Amino acid sequence: MFSSRFDRILVDFSAAAHRRRAGAAPGRLTETARGALYLQDTGGEKPCVVLVPDGPNVVAHYEQLIKKLSMKYRVVCFDMPGSGHSLPPSDYGYTLDEGAATVIAVLDALHIRRAVLAFSCANGLYAIRVAQIAPSRVESLVLSQTPSLLEMHAWSKRIVPRVLHIPVFGQLVGWLGRNKAAFSWYRIALSSFSKKNLADFQQPGMHSLANGGCFCLAGIVQGLGRDDPNSLRGISAPCLMLWGPLDRSHKPTNPMSLKDIVPHAEIIEFESSGHFPDLEESDRFATILLERAPAAA
Repeated sequence: MFSSRFDRILVDFSAAAHRRRAGAAPGRLTETARGALYLQDTGGEKPCVVLVPDGPNVVAHYEQLIKKLSMKYRVVCFDMPGSGHSLPPSDYGYTLDEGAATVIAVLDALHIRRAVLAFSCANGLYAIRVAQIAPSRVESLVLSQTPSLLEMHAWSKRIVPRVLHIPVFGQLVGWLGRNKAAFSWYRIALSSFSKKNLADFQQPGMHSLANGGCFCLAGIVQGLGRDDPNSLRGISAPCLMLWGPLDRSHKPTNPMSLKDIVPHAEIIEFESSGHFPDLEESDRFATILLERAPAAA
């Protein structure tokens, strides 16, 4: 698909233009069967939890949460293709199957047999797909701000500018406006409580972009837009979703819609959170994960 190749051309140009300005965030590029991905891994033999930032958030946003969770977990945090310093392969289409294959490729590359997947927003849909196609790899799902795919489609049509839904042209417009979009997004998505620390959210993402990182929103929107909303059914893994009601972008979204595809999902409202419950109320989020940590194998 030419839009995918064009996406890669654009992000390669950004990366090459900033190659001499190395970022200071922890992490490394790791080769996987789905390409080189930027990740941080605490290592060790503890049960594993995998965190995936919701762009324009990046691995650097999760430094403090990683430290908290490392008490009981081996923590892996990685940028999905098209986000941060994980540049998308030229044939990457951002679909459910491709996203799930990427997650499994990370587990394989790091020799992780089974993990808790703690993903946010649209990335949570990739986690659900992993639980569908490779249930033995998933201990449980802990999702943040992830409604059903049908609701996500409605959110995308309502919030994401129409031009970004257009293949190729959307990629170009998204790339040209990536800094403005990333900078402005937090004013819409964060709760009023979190906006008191607005710069703490904006700075890591802007730093990533300034050093050749990417934020391929158009590709994500177009890729997930091609998937069947009824295709995410039939998982058995325990599933918890945390919902931030102060997220203005999701005000009309029904968080209970997740139960349409995962009937047994438990949904907890983080009353003081907007779009990023895992970061806006990170202590509470960490407590929940630490209390649910599986016993070491």
